[in-house]
Amino acid sequence: MKDVLISGRRIAQELGIFFGCFVVALGLNIYSIIKFKTQWSELLTTLHITLAVAIVIFVLLAILRFLLGGVARMFRRKTS
Repeated sequence: MKDVLISGRRIAQELGIFFGCFVVALGLNIYSIIKFKTQWSELLTTLHITLAVAIVIFVLLAILRFLLGGVARMFRRKTS
């Protein structure tokens, strides 16, 4: 069985993408606090929900990236 090696650059890239997803989820939380005029303490008390939303966004984005990468690979011209 082959070992799978993940480069440090790839790990850093995925962490950056996840951080972006977390910022988007946090922004949605801030928007909902402002829209529904609730207390700002909910920013900390709903942090676990924000993290879960960030994971869902990350997984959906990963599926989209996988599909787009597959389509791009199908239409890539072979240079041999």
